[in-house]
Amino acid sequence: MSSESKEQHDLSPRDSAEGNDSYPSGIHLELQRESSTDFKQFETNDQCRPYHRILIERQERSDTNFKEFVIKKLQKNCQCSPAKAKNMILGFLPVLQWLPKYDLKKNILGDVMSGLIVGILLVPQSIAYSLLAGQEPVYGLYTSFFASIIYFLLGTSRHISVGIFGVLCLMIGETVDRELQKAGYDNAHSAPSLGMVSNGSTLLNHTSDRICDKSCYAIMVGSTVTFIAGVYQVAMGFFQVGFVSVYLSDALLSGFVTGASFTILTSQAKYLLGLNLPRSNGVGSFITTWIHVFRNIHKTNLCDLITSLLCLLVLLPTKELNEHFKSKLKAPIPVELVVVVAATLASHFGKLHENYNSSIAGHIPTGFMPPKVPEWNLIPSVAVDAIAISIIGFAITVSLSEMFAKKHGYTVKANQEMYAIGFCNIIPSFFHCFTTSAALAKTLVKESTGCHTQLSGVVTALVLLLVLLVIAPLFYSLQKSVLGVITIVNLRGALRKFRDLPKMWSISRMDTVIWFVTMLSSALLSTEIGLLVGVCFSMFCVILRTQKPKSSLLGLVKESEVFESVSAYKNLQTKPGIKIFRFVAPLYYINKECFKSALYKQTVNPILIKVAWKKAAKRKIKEKAVTPGGIQDEMSVQLSHDHLELHTIVIDCSAIQFLDTAGIHTLKEVRRDYEAIGIQVLLAQCNPSVRDSLTNGEYCKKEEENLLFYSVYEAMAFAEVSKNQKGICVPNGLSLSSD
Repeated sequence: MSSESKEQHDLSPRDSAEGNDSYPSGIHLELQRESSTDFKQFETNDQCRPYHRILIERQERSDTNFKEFVIKKLQKNCQCSPAKAKNMILGFLPVLQWLPKYDLKKNILGDVMSGLIVGILLVPQSIAYSLLAGQEPVYGLYTSFFASIIYFLLGTSRHISVGIFGVLCLMIGETVDRELQKAGYDNAHSAPSLGMVSNGSTLLNHTSDRICDKSCYAIMVGSTVTFIAGVYQVAMGFFQVGFVSVYLSDALLSGFVTGASFTILTSQAKYLLGLNLPRSNGVGSFITTWIHVFRNIHKTNLCDLITSLLCLLVLLPTKELNEHFKSKLKAPIPVELVVVVAATLASHFGKLHENYNSSIAGHIPTGFMPPKVPEWNLIPSVAVDAIAISIIGFAITVSLSEMFAKKHGYTVKANQEMYAIGFCNIIPSFFHCFTTSAALAKTLVKESTGCHTQLSGVVTALVLLLVLLVIAPLFYSLQKSVLGVITIVNLRGALRKFRDLPKMWSISRMDTVIWFVTMLSSALLSTEIGLLVGVCFSMFCVILRTQKPKSSLLGLVKESEVFESVSAYKNLQTKPGIKIFRFVAPLYYINKECFKSALYKQTVNPILIKVAWKKAAKRKIKEKAVTPGGIQDEMSVQLSHDHLELHTIVIDCSAIQFLDTAGIHTLKEVRRDYEAIGIQVLLAQCNPSVRDSLTNGEYCKKEEENLLFYSVYEAMAFAEVSKNQKGICVPNGLSLSSD
């Protein structure tokens, strides 16, 4: 006997009436303690003895006036007190809760070490990812600095590293390039003259009276997208609509990141080869970019190509060694910083830009630019782009924070994480920054180097501040090809997902198909369309699973009250004349025909039986004697139906999560069709939602309450008793006599 059945055996009427689940009035649940021997005790001289049942009634609810309800809620939420104000402030600024309790001796060394290492890694990556976002290098440093400070104040995860993320930089860069083309900027880095640009189109400067060059307009677009994305994220946190992220499954996110990684790799190819190519946007940009690359391959800058190959030969093996010996190394080797410093020195003293026309980073100013509000006129153009960016940003941040919190045994507040990442975008957007989120690679480094609390983010911000105030101009001669190599090498993790496909296929073929569809659409179409296609296809797969679900006939496990599929397990017992059918899906308008066809196929088809009976009746009528005058004898023609061995069908509803109107109508239709041929239909193990739907849909009349059973075993036992009492009174007045 299952544990659930044992619990039900011990139920008393008082316990059941006071239980957590409320059942609709008018539906009686039979006690599980009525064993099979109880049913066998019914003899013909005690034919109408009723079963002992429990009437579970709903608790009475007082009718609350809607106006009073709203007023009460407003009073509760709008009431202000010192304690409530304190809790609200502490909830919004988690740093005020954990910082006063900070264990200096225990945590400071690990936080400082991890903060330093992540800061060192962030310097070259921030500069490299700025190119991916279509921005000047200094803006990537701004972004990482402000994100680290703000998340330290608002975040609840102790381990995640918030800053630049390659996929978001790619999405920002695509939006920036599109808006630059619409504004009439050419691909040169020089500022166009006010009013006319090289292609003769008119450029209107809506932002200020001074000239706004390409770099200025690019960060204007980027900061505006970032501001809108942050507003979306804060709004989702306020209205608690984080459930949107559940539509982004692990397979979908993994496929999306891998597909976007191909686009990132493609966008960096021109830097590795030293080609001056326009950035392709829109659908098919992946293919278009490679067409441009191969058409201009003869223009490759040999200096940039050799530099790229040398950097790859250094970065790839060292990264692999870092990963292979991460358990033995106290901190990963900062090979990216070493490569950046060495390449900058070689470019500066070798005068690669002057002698070989190698593309370099250029002047990186020190200090901070004055804050500036986003360009409101651009909001209508970029509002749609910001939706996908905001969803990807908060989905990755929340999933990573929950993953590492579970690993280290603490809790995070998903809603607060949405606020944190939202303000990590809103506030920096006024300081010439672009969109940020958590990043897995840097988070793993942060965790492995001894991070304990969010204080490590402050140390990271100090490293970036030092670079911004002092060191940034020293990167003037750094080749862009080096930055492109750094970006590509950091895609290794996403591209390695191909190695996991055989295992994923063995676990879930549907998830593997979702991964492939999302990956291909993200790479071949565009990142935004790829995400949309992935979400839609994932939802379609869920519908497909419920449209054609599994169904089976059940048998009884020996010496138990457990029923399993007869097609999956051996040595199961079945009762003659009783079929037990299980349908593993909700029963609603999409799969109602599948339910009927599966039920009819595995039991008997009442429609075909009725047709056969009609044909037999017609044959008998033709065989009747007719008077000489041609008038048929006026005698009642008794149509004897062929005897059916099957007399009861039990539908196991334990796997049916819900019913809709079409599902209730289907159950009524099935029951009516079977009763027309003398077969009774019993429902067992309906959950409260299904029972409510059956009651509201008037599936059962009051005298038919015993058609619903709490367990399949009880329904089967009732079917046996009702077969023995066929044609006479059975408990609760249900007549099972058939013509």
